[in-house]
Amino acid sequence: MRALSEGVVFRDDRVPGRHSSIPVRRYVADGPPTGTLIWLHGGGFSAGGLDQHESHAVGAALARDGIEVVAVDYRRVPRWNPFRDPPPGRLPGTRFPVPLDDVVDAFDAVSSGRGPVLLGGASAGACLAAAAALRVHAEEQVMPAGLVLAYGTFHAALPPLPEELRNRVRGRHGLVQFRPHVVRRMNLNYAGSAEAMELPYAFPGGHDLPPLPPTLMIDADRDTLRASGGAFARELSAVGTRVDHHVVPEATHGFLDRPHRPYFGMGITVISRWITSAARGGDEPGEPLSA
Repeated sequence: MRALSEGVVFRDDRVPGRHSSIPVRRYVADGPPTGTLIWLHGGGFSAGGLDQHESHAVGAALARDGIEVVAVDYRRVPRWNPFRDPPPGRLPGTRFPVPLDDVVDAFDAVSSGRGPVLLGGASAGACLAAAAALRVHAEEQVMPAGLVLAYGTFHAALPPLPEELRNRVRGRHGLVQFRPHVVRRMNLNYAGSAEAMELPYAFPGGHDLPPLPPTLMIDADRDTLRASGGAFARELSAVGTRVDHHVVPEATHGFLDRPHRPYFGMGITVISRWITSAARGGDEPGEPLSA
C-alpha cells in the first residue's frame, strides 16, 4: 500500500484477462466505501496509463470522498497521426476488441462475489465503459450498477454540432478541438478497419441499444465531442435508460486530466455526489451543471 493525503491509500495489482493479466490500481480510504467504481482513463485509445492525472488524480479524489476506485490499465492500440489517414486495409497490431476485452475481463474480476460495482471512464475510456456494458448485457452477465461517462466519443463519426455548441467552440475556443476528420482517424486507428468501426461494441452510438443501467454523463462546455455525448444521452433516454446529463461550464475536453484547474473539482463533485446518491437509493443524484 502507498499512502496519499487525507487517509487515502492505493496499491497496484493485477487481475486475470483473456489476453494475459491486466494491471489495475486500487484506491481506498478509511472507513467503509459508499460505492465502488471501476475507472478507465482516456488518451485516444492509444495513450495514457495509471499514472496520468485522468486516472490517478481521479482515483485519489474520489477515494477521499469515500468511493473505492479500481483504475484499469487496459491494453492500448498503436499511436495515431491526427494529420494523416491510416493506411488502407486492416491495420496491424493491437486493435479492437482487445482493449474492450480487457475492460470486460477487469469488470468481471473486480465485481465477482461482491456488491454493486459501477463502471466509468473519460473520453476513450467512456466509450470503452459504454461498450463493455453492451457486451456484458449481451452475454447475460451481471450488469454494472451504474455508468459514469465523462466527455466520451461514442459514435464512429462525430455527429453534427448543434448551433449552441458551434457557438461555444468558435474563435480562440476552436483552436484545439476534435474536428470530424480527426475523430474519424482516431476511431479508425482504434477499430483497425472501416468494417469494425460500424460494430456497436466498437462505438455504441447510433445503434439499437438495450436499456442500460442508470447513467451519469458529464460533458465539457467547450468541446466538440459534446455532440457525441449529447446524442448518446438522447439515444439512451429513448430506450428507457435513466440519464443524468451535466455540462461543466467553460470547461474544455479532458478537464479531469487537469487537477489544478477548478473544472476538475466541479467534475469530481458531480461524480461523487451521483455515486453516493445512487448507493443510497436516491432519486436525484446531485445538482445539474449548465453552460
